[in-house]
Amino acid sequence: MTAARPVLLADIGGTNARFALLAADGIRPLPTVPTAAHPTLESALAAALAGYQGPSPRDALLAAAGPIEGRRMRLTNANWEIDARDIRRQFGFASVRLVNDFAAVAWSMPALRGDDLRTLGGGDRDPDTPIVVVGPGTGLGAAAWLPGPPPGVVAGEGGHASLAAADAGEAAVIEILRRRFGHVSAERAVSGPGLANLHAALAERDGVRVEALAPQAITEAALAGRCPVARAALAMFCAMLGGVAGNLALTFRAGGGVRIAGGIAPRILDFLVASDLRERFVAKGRFRPWLETVPLAIVRHPAAALVGLAHLAGEEADLADRQ
Repeated sequence: MTAARPVLLADIGGTNARFALLAADGIRPLPTVPTAAHPTLESALAAALAGYQGPSPRDALLAAAGPIEGRRMRLTNANWEIDARDIRRQFGFASVRLVNDFAAVAWSMPALRGDDLRTLGGGDRDPDTPIVVVGPGTGLGAAAWLPGPPPGVVAGEGGHASLAAADAGEAAVIEILRRRFGHVSAERAVSGPGLANLHAALAERDGVRVEALAPQAITEAALAGRCPVARAALAMFCAMLGGVAGNLALTFRAGGGVRIAGGIAPRILDFLVASDLRERFVAKGRFRPWLETVPLAIVRHPAAALVGLAHLAGEEADLADRQ
């Protein structure tokens, strides 16, 4: 796929759309485009390609944050509808493929090593078992890489599974969120908007009056020690993330490890390391001894989804060559 003309890669999230070109010499970044600045993916892609003067991409591999139905999908946390056929016609691609954004991140797992990861405990990974990736950002994504042969990825909507409380304090917070949302998914607490939900719910639970803050402002106040409610919200966020990650480790029996990706974790790395995340990850009753052996790590690579798409493009090219 990369011999003559490059492949367009895109990691399309609720906040940003990141673009790159996969050529024979590797991944070449294109401008990142704020999702809210454009009404459609077509508009954002045109903006990203505006200054590009090389050979036009032949194919496109697009990772998007939302469920895919055939050749179409709608972003879960942004007002974009994506149709692969429309993209193909407008930009003249020979082929356009849509994949789930966390499927793309999962495809990067074999390529990440060294400084790409910050280990938070566990033993050596079992190379014959899955690696799970979960990531809070604008939403909460999850997927699993399967070692094969051939290797593969399973993606789902694990972020929308029901959120469980670990103690009475969390149960009270979830009850407040239930009154607001009805169903309380993990994403309602373990995501950027979820952090704002936790901040408001903790203030209500404890009878404290606080100003409504954006997730980034809550994080900054928590890390600076300026607001006890913000710090409590970030601590609960980390603990709940550990609980969700442990559940996924059990679901997939992920002896290959669990890796936390997304935009939030690298920005609060030291706080995460000192938090209850690891304890909540392993606190699963009779399976605690096994979970203590499962390696847990934070993904520090800034463009893991694009790395995964490049890996997937290579897998597809190899398959085509073998047929």
